[in-house]
Amino acid sequence: MPSLQSNSFLGTERLTVLMRRYAVPCIISLLVAALYNIVDQIFIANASYLGSYGNAANTVVFPMTVVALALAVMIGDGCCAFVSLSLGGGNAEDAHGSIGNSIVLCVGVSLALTALYLIFQTQILTLFGGQVNEETFVQSWEYFTYITLGVPLYMFGQAMNPIIRSDGSPKFAMVSTLAGAVVNIILDPIFIFGFHWGMMGAAVATVLGQALTAGLSIWYLFHMRAVRLEKSSFHLQGRLMARFLPLGMCSFLSQISLVAAMAAIQNMVVKYGAVDAVFGQKELAQIPMAVLGIVMKVFQIVISVVVGMAAGCIPIVGYNMGAGRKDRARQLFKMLLLAEAAVGAVAFIVVELFPNQLISIFGAANESAYYTDFAVRSFRVYLCMVILACVNKAAFIYLQSIGKALASTMLSMVREVVFGVGFALLLPRWFGLDGVLYSMPVSDVLTFIITLIVIFYTMKALQDAPPEQHTQVPQA
Repeated sequence: MPSLQSNSFLGTERLTVLMRRYAVPCIISLLVAALYNIVDQIFIANASYLGSYGNAANTVVFPMTVVALALAVMIGDGCCAFVSLSLGGGNAEDAHGSIGNSIVLCVGVSLALTALYLIFQTQILTLFGGQVNEETFVQSWEYFTYITLGVPLYMFGQAMNPIIRSDGSPKFAMVSTLAGAVVNIILDPIFIFGFHWGMMGAAVATVLGQALTAGLSIWYLFHMRAVRLEKSSFHLQGRLMARFLPLGMCSFLSQISLVAAMAAIQNMVVKYGAVDAVFGQKELAQIPMAVLGIVMKVFQIVISVVVGMAAGCIPIVGYNMGAGRKDRARQLFKMLLLAEAAVGAVAFIVVELFPNQLISIFGAANESAYYTDFAVRSFRVYLCMVILACVNKAAFIYLQSIGKALASTMLSMVREVVFGVGFALLLPRWFGLDGVLYSMPVSDVLTFIITLIVIFYTMKALQDAPPEQHTQVPQA
């Protein structure tokens, strides 16, 4: 099939060039996605008639968007890895079949999730703290209603983004995400300040941005480069879904576990903040919760770069593995680990040397000295092992890209659930609020020890392929 040759450069082009071409757009796409919620909060916070109630409502609803994102990336990232492996092996039928199946699956799952959210709206909002007071619940209900109506559009755009990258168009994937973000940024102030639509305005601006991303994704599906969709592509096949969904399980767990980890951390902050000598005072009780939220958002920006870099390499790794070029896959793994460690090193320098400047971005000027002191300590302790966290995340995603879904999933589960949630619940018993801060670096160190072993065996398995395999895709 001639169109398959359009991706043959993945087996011949220099790896540094490929990493730059694929990783940069992916990083930008994920950074934009990470900033989506922050942008909404900035505009909501600056609207006097919404203020803290609106921000609280945004926070209450946020975990439900994470659930939708987790399902979308499980489908999209899994399909992306499988398509790359299929194209590398010259199997066009499985490639277009998996894309068609992912589209049908995404639409069906998103509609089911939308119905679930609308039916159990009160219970869900209550579960995530929406009834902290009457005004917050009213704002949460309004915001959640409109955000929920946009869930199918949001999930479709997020699921198609990695699939578009696997087809050899990382720039288009980036542009479609950026276009949606720009629409959101433009419409937020118009709807919130101009029309005074409140939380509905913030939600509608977000949904319209998501609609543009979804629309651009649909257009691309009719103009794919390496794969041509057929009617048969959309016939659900259990064989295909059983192969590509496990490859996205790591992406799913990395997102869904955030909900569990945030719940654990927030509960411990409330519990042990109440008995703290300083933050046990009523007027200061909210500070630990606010600070930890800021630190986690800064960390989310770092992780967006890390995940973007690793996820951008999925099509490159998958193609070369499918083509029998284990030597290139091994070399790329080394380059990726070094690059991720460098990102972690930069982040480490920033959080350790410039925590005051970081917290000032989030409005520390009008807060008490206790706020700044706790923020400085939180940045320096909570993120002191950020280099290891970056390397761990890169290894998880790389394993996913070479088809080792079980190893990737198990490592992710150990880090995010066993260690992440476990230490967040246990360490505060002995160290109080500081125990919450210690939970992150302790989890990263223990995970890194396990990851080192996995990296060693992965490198060993990716030793240079026999010479005859090198003839499948000639080296440039």
